[in-house]
Amino acid sequence: MSDMITADLVDLDLSADTKEAAARSLAARMVARGRVTDLDGFLADVAAREAQMPTGLDGGIGIPHCRSTHVTEPTLAFGRSAAGIDFGAPDGPADLIFLIAAPAGADDAHLTILSSLARQLMNADFTAALRSVPDPEGAAALIRGEEAPQAADETAALSTAPAADETAALSTAPAADETAALSAAPASGDSASASQDSAVAPGAASAGATAGRTAPDAAPAGSAGSAGSAGPAPAAPFRIVAVTSCPTGIAHTYMAAESLENAGREAGVEIVVEPQGSAGFTRLDPAVIAAADAVIFAHDVPVREKDRFAGKPTVDVGVKAGINRPGELIAEVREKAARGEATAPAAAGADAGTPVERSGDSAEGYGTKLRKWLMSGVSYMVPFVAAGGLLIALGFAIGGYKINKAPSVMDHFVWTQADSWGALLFQIGGVAFGFLVPVLAGYIAYGMADRPGLVPGFVGGAISLTINAGFLGGLAAGLIAGGVVMAVQRVRIPAALRGIMPVVVIPLISSAIVGFLMFVVIGKPIASAQKGMTDWLNGLTGTNAVLLGALLGLMMCFDLGGPVNKVAYTFATAGIAVSDPGDSAMKIMAAVMAAGMVPPLAMALATTVRGKLFTPTERENGKAAWVLGASFISEGAIPFAAADPLRVIPSSMVGGALTGALSMAFGATLRAPHGGIFVVPLIGNPFLYLVAIAAGVCVTTALVVLLKGLRRPAPGTAPTETADGGTAPTAPEHKQPVAA
Repeated sequence: MSDMITADLVDLDLSADTKEAAARSLAARMVARGRVTDLDGFLADVAAREAQMPTGLDGGIGIPHCRSTHVTEPTLAFGRSAAGIDFGAPDGPADLIFLIAAPAGADDAHLTILSSLARQLMNADFTAALRSVPDPEGAAALIRGEEAPQAADETAALSTAPAADETAALSTAPAADETAALSAAPASGDSASASQDSAVAPGAASAGATAGRTAPDAAPAGSAGSAGSAGPAPAAPFRIVAVTSCPTGIAHTYMAAESLENAGREAGVEIVVEPQGSAGFTRLDPAVIAAADAVIFAHDVPVREKDRFAGKPTVDVGVKAGINRPGELIAEVREKAARGEATAPAAAGADAGTPVERSGDSAEGYGTKLRKWLMSGVSYMVPFVAAGGLLIALGFAIGGYKINKAPSVMDHFVWTQADSWGALLFQIGGVAFGFLVPVLAGYIAYGMADRPGLVPGFVGGAISLTINAGFLGGLAAGLIAGGVVMAVQRVRIPAALRGIMPVVVIPLISSAIVGFLMFVVIGKPIASAQKGMTDWLNGLTGTNAVLLGALLGLMMCFDLGGPVNKVAYTFATAGIAVSDPGDSAMKIMAAVMAAGMVPPLAMALATTVRGKLFTPTERENGKAAWVLGASFISEGAIPFAAADPLRVIPSSMVGGALTGALSMAFGATLRAPHGGIFVVPLIGNPFLYLVAIAAGVCVTTALVVLLKGLRRPAPGTAPTETADGGTAPTAPEHKQPVAA
């Protein structure tokens, strides 16, 4: 840690007014020391991490961080802002800014030290000392642990041993060895090593052991009283095990762990945390998990080996909830334990991960949760769409448009006839397409209720096909199945019956309820609505069709692979997911694919014709965007949209709307749901179709170049020379284009 932060990596008068400017100012110090090789490339990685989740924390802290190939060694820069900078924290701007840069292959020892910083940020004395330290040398020493924060009560220090010794121990001991040593050490001793991660140790099984980390005179583990307790400890204290993890695994993972441990001490409960960070993780002792009364998951990536915690009352939230409101989580999980709520035991060989779409803050509104559940189903359905649709399209290309009338290849297949091979591909694709609605429904239910939702979800989806309720029926079946399973799981069940719940009881009851509702109650109205929508689409002509194409183009380019994009795409694929789709359905599919190709192709063209307006990293991304756009992968434009959303996204939407409208006006048709230019031979009116795409690409390119050309650097900043001799502004861009 001694060389991870030095005085020249500290700015106690940080004058930036945005998080982008703050990151650039601190990163420039890293570049000056040779710790970062490409300023713009590194900042793009920081922005990509920031886009996943804001890095502002309660208490006036901003902690932007990332792993990047442009970082030569683990580095930490610190800035102090008098005015405060908005990093998205609920309680307002941050005045303490830490920029953490980790190499793509950072070693475990350095990541362990970075996790130590994250834990220190939960110490009020540490942050108070940083706000009052008068010089950069003192700030760097304080962060390195060479100077202890001057608190009124020294018993609250992070270690009973000298801080410098602690830092030395951290620098030489891998995280796994350290944790192992902790698990074998008595709770009241080993103060130097216990100061780092005693609450994470698998063997830490008492509140006294946890409190011993902060109070030198704590009572031994298992004694009747302990430091921080208000009176005698109960004979059987409430025990919690927790897992924390974040996408990068450097900061929020360990800050959530520290926050939960602190809240556990205040609440008088025993809490042992397993941080699953970038340096790997040490599994909690199975005996500790078995003895626990409840579980808390604070994570933004799937919990590894989650089945270890099954069968206990559980609170499942995002990692920031673990940092910002740990006391509420502890109270919530204790209430669940009092009610006897528990997660179902995992089946043998069950996937240890969780549905990513289900992970999140329990305070999320129903609208946000609904979007995540639907996206869960769509994300699992798309591979079936691509595989089945392309096989069907190839079948038509080889065997002609009457191949859908061919007999089964089980009864008639001639190896030397192209028609037989066309029929084979068409029929395989038809089988794959037959899974679309059941998979959609099954994984919507999975997103809501995890594995127990799969059976009723698939059953409901299959019934939807049987009664001709189509995709609308699949959506309804998935939501109903997930809701039914969640309701069944809330019923208090005797412990002796919990083992058969996920295997027998939940599938039986939920499938029966979903089947009854789909067959008898809501199936017929949904089927009628599906037929009405299909008839309306088939009747679209002229201006109405053009307007629909423009709307779908806008949706495809609004969020570049996000929920709105997926709604438009699913709408189009639903129309061709039949053996004999009508012309309107194929026109819609063509318009959707054409519009989705526009943003990445336009960004590629813009970086080619006006490279001076883009950073070296963006120009490199532009080369890849040619291939991604040609392949109908809208996500190829995301790096450009993330860096400059107010110019890129509106420009893309204008071009996408034009392309969608022109495609519909030209009457282009498409039987394949994917493939980009590689399925042009399968497109009706292919020349005019390519004209529509080219028109949208040119319009988007022109708008992006125009809007970027109108911007100007912030006052007092000078442009930096780019790789091709051009110039690019070093200051963050204005939030709005500057008027001509």
